[in-house]
Amino acid sequence: MNAAEIWPGLDQARSTGLGAHAERRWNRVDVDPVSLQVIGGALHSIAHEMAELLVRMAYSSVMRESRDIGAALLDFDGRQLCESDSTPMHCGSLPAYVRGIDRKHRGRYRPGDVYLHNHPYHGASHSPDYGVLLPLFVGGVHVGFAGCTGHMVDIGAADPGFSVDVPDFFAEGQILDAVKLHAAGKRSEDLWSLIMDNVRTPEANAGDLEAMIACCRLGEERFAGLVEQHGLDRVMSAAEQWMNYAERRMRARIEELPDGEYPAPDAWLEDDGKHFGKPLKIATRVLVRGGDICVDLTGSTPQTATGFNCPFEGSVLPAVNFAVRALLLDETAEGAGVPQNDGVFRPVYAHAPRGSIFNPIYPRGCEARFTQINRIPDQVLAALSEALPERVTGGNAANVSCFVYSFESYRGKYQINVEINEGSYGGRHGRDGLDTVDTLMANTRNNPLEEMELSAPMLCERYELRDEAPAPGRWRGGMGAVKTWRFLEDAAVSSTGDNRSGDPPRGIFGGGDGLPGQVKVNPGTPDEQELP
Repeated sequence: MNAAEIWPGLDQARSTGLGAHAERRWNRVDVDPVSLQVIGGALHSIAHEMAELLVRMAYSSVMRESRDIGAALLDFDGRQLCESDSTPMHCGSLPAYVRGIDRKHRGRYRPGDVYLHNHPYHGASHSPDYGVLLPLFVGGVHVGFAGCTGHMVDIGAADPGFSVDVPDFFAEGQILDAVKLHAAGKRSEDLWSLIMDNVRTPEANAGDLEAMIACCRLGEERFAGLVEQHGLDRVMSAAEQWMNYAERRMRARIEELPDGEYPAPDAWLEDDGKHFGKPLKIATRVLVRGGDICVDLTGSTPQTATGFNCPFEGSVLPAVNFAVRALLLDETAEGAGVPQNDGVFRPVYAHAPRGSIFNPIYPRGCEARFTQINRIPDQVLAALSEALPERVTGGNAANVSCFVYSFESYRGKYQINVEINEGSYGGRHGRDGLDTVDTLMANTRNNPLEEMELSAPMLCERYELRDEAPAPGRWRGGMGAVKTWRFLEDAAVSSTGDNRSGDPPRGIFGGGDGLPGQVKVNPGTPDEQELP
C-alpha cells in the first residue's frame, strides 16, 4: 500500500524509509544465523569507526568536541544499512542526502568520486550540515555509498554561524547542490578554493571537510574488506535480512497500540526570531493503523518569512523516526539487538502540509530549525502519554540552546565558536528526570570550558545547576544549568534557541511544569538586560 492508501487525506505523508523493494545489484543468498550476527556486527563497527575517525580528525570544536556528526553505509538506492551512534538528525538524514545527489548523478558515479551536498530543499537537514558521499564499487559495479554529515561553523551566510532574519535560503550561506568535489580520485582545486574563499573560517572548514572525506574513505576500505571476506551476495543478503528484521520488530511494537488518533496539546514556540511576541503553534497528532504509525503536524503555523522553518525531508522525517524508535523500540529494553537501519524507518510516516513551518516552499529560509525539530519528539511523548504511561517522560527542555560567538580578528583570524548548552528531561515512571543533558534527539556533548577559553577571548565565571528547585512530582523533573561568560574582546553573539517563556516544559499526570530558560546581558549589574 502507498502512503495515501494508509493515511487517507494526508496527501504529503511520507515514510521515513525507502522500503523493501529496491534495485539489487547482487544475488540473494541464504545466510546462516552465525554469519548474520558476524556481518551485522561488522557493519555497525564500520559505521562506529567512521564516526570516531571523523571526530579525531576534525578541526572545529562543534565536530571534535560536541560530535555534531553522523556516519553510515547505504545501498545503491540509499537504504541505510548501518549508522554510527551519533546525532540522530545527522544519521537519519543521510538517505535524503543520497536522494538529493542521486537526482543529478544517478548512473554516472565512478570509483574515486566524492560528492558534497547541503541543499535543504533536496535532502540536507539544513545548509550548515555538509554531507559527503563516496560511491562504493565492487568489481566495477556501483553497489552503495559511504556517507557522513557534519555541522560547519560557517558557510558564508549574512551573519557568522547562524542567520535567522533572512529573506530566503540564499541568504543563509553558500549552497552546494550535489557538487563533485573529487572526480576519479582527483580533487577539483578550483571548486575547493571557491568553497574556502567564501567562508569566514577556511582553516576550520578545510580541516573538517578533509576529515569527512577521510571518514568516507575509511568506510569504503572497511566495506571492501568485509566483501572480500564474505562475498558481496552474503554481505548484502545479511544487510537486507537485518533491515527486514528491524521492520518486523518495529511493526510488532506499533501493533501493540490500539488503532486510532492520539492528539497532543498544542505547543507554542516563542516567535520566528524577528517578530518578537508572536508565538508559533505546533499542532501534533499521532495516527496508528495496524503496523503503521504517522506523526501528523497539520494545523501548525504557516511558514515564516525568516529562516525559522524546517526542511521536511532532511529534518522532519529523521525527527519523527527518532521519536518513534526511542519510545517504542528503546535499545536498552525491547529494542536490544535491533539495529538502526532502513527497516526501522519503513512503518513510520510523517505528514506536514506544504507551506507550513515543517514543510516550507522553496526558497523560504530554513536554517534556524533547531528548536522546532526538537519539539517534535516532545509532542509525540505527550500524544502517547495516556497509551504508554510507563514509558513517556514529562515535558523536556526540547530546545537546542546553541550559541555562536564570533570574533572578527582574534590572533589574526576570524574565530567562531559554536557552543551547545544543555537543559534537562522530565521525570518518568520510576525515575527522576536527568539533569543538565542535551535535548532528546541531539545526542551531542557540551563544549569543555577549557577548550572554549583557549580558542577565543572568553572566560567562564559560572557553570552550575540552576538555583531553582526542579519541577515537583513523584518523580521530579531534571535540573537545568546556569552558565556565565565574560567576553574579553568585542564579540557578535547569535542563537536560534527558544527560551520557552510562554510554553515551559509541561508536567504530566499531575506533575509540575518546568521552568523557561533565560538569556541575560550584564547580569547582576544596573545594565542587566534580558534578551528575547
